[in-house]
Amino acid sequence: MKTHFKTLVFAMAFIGFTACNANNKKQPTPYAQLKTIKHEPNKQYIKVALLLDTSNSMDGLIDQAKAQLWDIVNELSYAKCGTAKPNLEIALYEYGNDRLNSAEGYIRQVLAFSNDLDEISKELFSLTTNGGEEYCGQVIQTSLNQLNWGKNPDDLKLIFIAGNEPFTQGKLNYKDAAVNAKEKGITINTIFCGDYYQGISTSWKDGATLTQGDYMAINQNQTTVHIVSPYDDEILILNQRLNKTYVIYGTAGKQKMALQAEQDTNAETYSKANAVSRTVSKSSHLYKNDTWDLVDAVELKKVSVEALKDEGLPEELKGKSATEIKTYVAEKKKEREQIQNKIQELNEKRKVFISKQKTDTKNGLENAMTNAIKEQAKRKKYTWE
Repeated sequence: MKTHFKTLVFAMAFIGFTACNANNKKQPTPYAQLKTIKHEPNKQYIKVALLLDTSNSMDGLIDQAKAQLWDIVNELSYAKCGTAKPNLEIALYEYGNDRLNSAEGYIRQVLAFSNDLDEISKELFSLTTNGGEEYCGQVIQTSLNQLNWGKNPDDLKLIFIAGNEPFTQGKLNYKDAAVNAKEKGITINTIFCGDYYQGISTSWKDGATLTQGDYMAINQNQTTVHIVSPYDDEILILNQRLNKTYVIYGTAGKQKMALQAEQDTNAETYSKANAVSRTVSKSSHLYKNDTWDLVDAVELKKVSVEALKDEGLPEELKGKSATEIKTYVAEKKKEREQIQNKIQELNEKRKVFISKQKTDTKNGLENAMTNAIKEQAKRKKYTWE
């Protein structure tokens, strides 16, 4: 019976959603139009809104989010939609914290959808806990109202809400929020921090089931497992070389480069292996910095080199001609690609080494999120390398 049910669900998903590579068949958008749209054409997005309970008992959950961010990003970097690799955007909310505005339901949008991984890391590390009221239905509805979810049926749109108080708290019924999410093609996944059956009895499972999402229970106080490999030192040396390929431009250049270094340090506070995971993320297609790095900006056609002014350039490029700047940027791009490819090669060896270790590496939040994303991505024909 279960087999027949799964077949029916799969068939409905296939009929209800466009295959993820359908957009790839559209005619290319003329270059003149590329300057006026926010997202690249023929690209799909994995959009993840992470709603974290930051009340007193959730220190362990926030710690897991900080420690496991880069492993989650790395797993998502292997996703494919047809022949293309989808982009990633993450939004972050905190709720259930006494420091937040009670009139707004003790809810705060920490970060709207962003592909700036350094900014996401920075905001995660800014979170602190304090007692409060946890209104799950309201924070879900708030994320539905405030975020730009887009209208592309090929995008994978997911909410992950984590906490440990009854899902029924607050004036806004979680069932109403679930109906609104389903209408927008958004799947709600619930992560109860505590006993699996207690989460069921307090409606966390029902909160996920209403949108065909996953319900999971984790021990939020479980220490994140980071396994050291023989390839870590070499990867971290390559990270230092990788950082030297960034070419700042504009008013935010120096500040964003400092932020990059700060997040390298934040990752390392958990372990060398976590710093390695961040370096692997920086070698993937998901790590783009076109708002401040000239290499990415030129590649993505976000700036005109001819229009750049000296005050917005690093010292080594001031007074240079457009041709000289383009040559310099092209050399840095080539160097970066070589370093990134080497990191990816070493990481493949690292993954094999880790897979052979007997230590249980299934970390709570990371494992819950990546498993749910992979299963739900199948409904839209996403695959994993």
